[in-house]
Amino acid sequence: MAANHIPVKSGKVLDMMGSMQESMTPSARRISEFVMDNPAGVTKLSIAELSQMVNVGEATIIRFCRMLGFKGFQDFKMDLAIELSNQNQGDKSILDTDITSGDGAELIGQKLQTTINNVLSETLNLLNFDALEAVAQQIRDARAVYFFGVGSSGITAEDAKNKFMRIGYNVDALTNNHFMYMKASLLQPGDLAIGISHSGNSLETTKALMLAKENGASTVALTHNPKSGICKYADWVLLNGNRQGQLQGDSIGTKITQLFVLDLVYTLLVKDDVDGAQAKKLLTTKALES
Repeated sequence: MAANHIPVKSGKVLDMMGSMQESMTPSARRISEFVMDNPAGVTKLSIAELSQMVNVGEATIIRFCRMLGFKGFQDFKMDLAIELSNQNQGDKSILDTDITSGDGAELIGQKLQTTINNVLSETLNLLNFDALEAVAQQIRDARAVYFFGVGSSGITAEDAKNKFMRIGYNVDALTNNHFMYMKASLLQPGDLAIGISHSGNSLETTKALMLAKENGASTVALTHNPKSGICKYADWVLLNGNRQGQLQGDSIGTKITQLFVLDLVYTLLVKDDVDGAQAKKLLTTKALES
């Protein structure tokens, strides 16, 4: 798939708009925020009415719709209306709100559980499963697989290294920018580099993926933002969700969705070679026994 074009799946307009907001122009972001604040109302507006409400030209609205993969405003409105009609409003409750200072431990636990459910649903909405299958095949075929990430995404990279190594793959994780650049500059065709950056704008991880691609390695970006800098150097893009409250932060939303996507890839690998994966996992487990 082309990494710079992530098609919007039918009925998933709101999630995709949310993932792209950080890369939008100010006028496009104004349209997006207006739609997300009042999606049902937007489905009843003409393009002229929306233009007046968000103070942008009609041509800007059309460009906004085309950026999302629609031919024009009418197609956008139709898909948005279908999405809203399919939503189960009964599932929405106070547990969708942010954590407040008056919440007790049990209510906080319930809210975090709901956040996890929401962000995993968002991730499934955003993921391109053809790309997911392709990445799994790339890992099967690769001479070596390298996970790049810094900060919280570096922790995800280390977890992925542990998971894939346990079933026999030649993997490593680089979380220091100097080591990332050195390793990326030495990659060759047949190697696979997977850059993990939730924002997609990590300068270190983006540079590492760029170096890997320049040297002939295949590249993957795991990010929330399909229009971010890291995607320019990715042969495949895997999107993770971000639906979380302000107080919940990376520890819940970002981390769980990154791990979830990588676990999906891991499961695809295991299901195609259950006996082999189990045998290798047993060997690595025995090697760790005292």
